[in-house]
Amino acid sequence: MDRILLIFLIPLLFSCQSNFEEAITVPEIEGHLSFLASDELKGRYPGTPEDLQLTEYLAAELKQAGLKLYEKTGVQHFDIVTEIEAGSENTFQLDQSQLIMDSAYALFAFSHSGKASAEVVFAGYGFQVDEEETKWDDYASVDVSGRWVMILRGVPGKQEPSSPFVNYSEDRGKALLASDQGAAGVIFVSGTSFDPKDQLVELKGKQHPLGLPVIQMSRNAADQLLRLSGQDSLSVIESSLISTQKPMSFETGIEVNISVDLQPKKMETANVIATLTGSDPALKDEYVIIGGHHDHLGMGGPGTSSRQPDTIAVHYGADDNASGVTGVLEAAEWLSAKTASRSILFATFGAEEMGLIGSKYLVENSPIDLENVQAMINLDMIGRLNEERLLQIGGVGTSPGFKNLLDSINASYGFKMTYSNEGFGPSDHASFYASDVPVLFISTGPHADYHTPADKISAINLEGTQEVIAFAAEVAAALANQQERIAFTEAGPKVRGSSRGRRGGITLGLMPDMTYDGSEGMPVMFVTEGKPAAVGGIQKNDVIVAIEGKSVGNVYDYMSRLGQLKEGMSIVVQVKRGEDLIDLLVRI
Repeated sequence: MDRILLIFLIPLLFSCQSNFEEAITVPEIEGHLSFLASDELKGRYPGTPEDLQLTEYLAAELKQAGLKLYEKTGVQHFDIVTEIEAGSENTFQLDQSQLIMDSAYALFAFSHSGKASAEVVFAGYGFQVDEEETKWDDYASVDVSGRWVMILRGVPGKQEPSSPFVNYSEDRGKALLASDQGAAGVIFVSGTSFDPKDQLVELKGKQHPLGLPVIQMSRNAADQLLRLSGQDSLSVIESSLISTQKPMSFETGIEVNISVDLQPKKMETANVIATLTGSDPALKDEYVIIGGHHDHLGMGGPGTSSRQPDTIAVHYGADDNASGVTGVLEAAEWLSAKTASRSILFATFGAEEMGLIGSKYLVENSPIDLENVQAMINLDMIGRLNEERLLQIGGVGTSPGFKNLLDSINASYGFKMTYSNEGFGPSDHASFYASDVPVLFISTGPHADYHTPADKISAINLEGTQEVIAFAAEVAAALANQQERIAFTEAGPKVRGSSRGRRGGITLGLMPDMTYDGSEGMPVMFVTEGKPAAVGGIQKNDVIVAIEGKSVGNVYDYMSRLGQLKEGMSIVVQVKRGEDLIDLLVRI
């Protein structure tokens, strides 16, 4: 039977209760995509006027489908931090002078707000390296505890990939190391080999803060401080470091009074939620969720995860994820005309591209009891079905019956299915899996236009999208009508090798909470059974606050700490569990 004809015949298999056209049609799909991926919405960036226009459209479409809107409007508002702004209390006093911000100094976005009046210590490039062929310790001859540390950015010489210091050259990693040494704050200066024009950093975007204030000083201002100390100019010091390839650190005897004031700029965005009430009195309080994220990258640019960060243009996101949102809308219309035993909750999520923020907010502020959620189906990038008819399904291992169900329904479609058992993945289903909800992640897969302005409607396979939506809707209907409870099974994430990740680095076998914006530890969303974290006793919802006695404020600190470890080590990981601090021995 022709597959397209089958899609139109599917509704005849169910009792109809609606006056509108419930079929999943190409014209409706194209209509939704034309709005969602339009120039008018400017890439659907969270917190913008276009974002508000988008959520109003989605709520109206779900209401038209006959669903019950969340809180009557369908809109679940939440705040996001889109960037960091300089507050009013930023000062830098050197001798009798007040340096001018954005001229003599600038603030790093990962800096912590704070102030300190203390001596400045020069610590070369801020390295502490003890490799077989390279040994360099800028902290060996100076005590930086309670002091401001002046550090040159980059490496001694040109920043070549072959440099033995390339893995130690990142500003954040250097600042974290200075924090480990007890520094009160960090003053970065760009040497001529790092930045001939001496450009100050731009305070843009949001970054997880470190536990100490961090600034950049211009070379002219740094020379002013060094002259007061009776030291050589920065260029002379830099030349010596490059020529000798040996550390040079010293106390300046100069005290500075610096105050850093950074304020998060919050904006409001939203999820859109609506419910179709089940018909079975015994099952209607149980739910199947169908969702997909409605945000994208706006106009792109640095900090937006655009794969063309130098291009400022509408990032349409036709496939990512206007296609999935269209799927939610069309499935809602189709399913509202059916008799489903369980209730079905339809949700589109905001701020997914910023770290699954919307879906995590919904899970933590769910309008329904998550204990009653039987399954979550996530539609993300379903618009590029290729000639091979390849359909990727993740989360198949999160419930024992999923694979047989999917194979059975696919008999009518003939997709070439590729299955992945893991419940975690780079999309919103991960938020639900972390709360022990069985999940299915449906996608037609990645492509070269991903996160670029080229992800346009013209590249969407409309007929293929129609089939994928119909397939997903059938899966949802089957799960909603299944009489027995849908069992949850832990499935991943799987860590390749022993304790080494795909890039060769150490991993403990846990999923960090990427949305946490503070500096008080790194929350653990999930721990993989049998991996070092689980074997060592780390549990889901623990907060990792230190590794080997070195503080961990957030996921960036955590990754930096892992980068300092070697396979085979036994390490002490300190976690906060409730109100208790617990030291756990983890072998990696």
